[in-house]
Amino acid sequence: MIGAGKFGQNHVRHLTAHAGVELVGVADPNPAVQFPGIAVVADYRELIGKIDCAVVAAPSSLHAEIGSVLLEAGIDVLMEKPIAEDAAGAQRLISLAKGRILQIGHLERFNPAVEALATKIKLPLFFEIHRLSAFSPRSHDIDVVLDLMVHDLDLLLTFTGQMPSAIHAAGIRVLSKKVDIANVRIEFPSGCVANLTASRVSTEQVRKLRMFQPHEYHSLDFAKQELFSIQGGGPMGQAGGPMGQAGGPMGFQFQHAAITKRDSLAAELDEFIACVQTRSAPRVDGAAGWRALEVALAIIGKIEEHARVVEATLAAQQPE
Repeated sequence: MIGAGKFGQNHVRHLTAHAGVELVGVADPNPAVQFPGIAVVADYRELIGKIDCAVVAAPSSLHAEIGSVLLEAGIDVLMEKPIAEDAAGAQRLISLAKGRILQIGHLERFNPAVEALATKIKLPLFFEIHRLSAFSPRSHDIDVVLDLMVHDLDLLLTFTGQMPSAIHAAGIRVLSKKVDIANVRIEFPSGCVANLTASRVSTEQVRKLRMFQPHEYHSLDFAKQELFSIQGGGPMGQAGGPMGQAGGPMGFQFQHAAITKRDSLAAELDEFIACVQTRSAPRVDGAAGWRALEVALAIIGKIEEHARVVEATLAAQQPE
């Protein structure tokens, strides 16, 4: 285990309880880090030669460096999201992962409500996604797009099976030197449109996705692991269709999906360990991590463009 911050500690808790794992050690430069009965080292390279696989929950700026060293040493890696801080780092990890397991920690893929929604995807036309959290210094090295929104970008790319055709974005810094709140509109070649809002300066935690496709509306709560669906019988936009226009029969069906709730992190680790043992490919491999990062970086670029426009507007308002 490399990195023992708040989320790294969650990994340690699951790994110590996993029947298929012997947790050899934890690497973290913080001298205050201690785990009873587990060796703690300051330099992760001290674990090389003693481990077959590693979970990396270090700061994003170190992902490419640490992952490269581990993969070159023949060690399988579960890398927390995002795969890397930049395109070069992501591509390097992917190139080094030939013959190795490289899984990326896009945790929501293992949310049972997300898995239930995936079975209902046919022709998604519109997504509305909100991911709001209170501020935490945990991820102050990256902005809210790479910290939070990247989860939803991975899901959008998975559900649509496409890369975006257009991106519009705005974001601002509030409590850190990075963007803390962002709003994004993404268009896909199929005509699907997605509106996303991510914030880490909210007074409440909200993690919800709404998806519309012909004759269907689906509402997903990530935190509660719940999925609610409405289905209608008629064509969209016509009387009697799922929008419930006046004069037509409603014909709606309401359904709460039967979902067995579980710990998504435990499920993610289970898959990683199974992939290590069987040499099978993980569902969230390096390529998937790179696609989500590529879109996230494009969004960050659009936010920077918008910021320059705002700065020019403010400058023009200043008295000479």
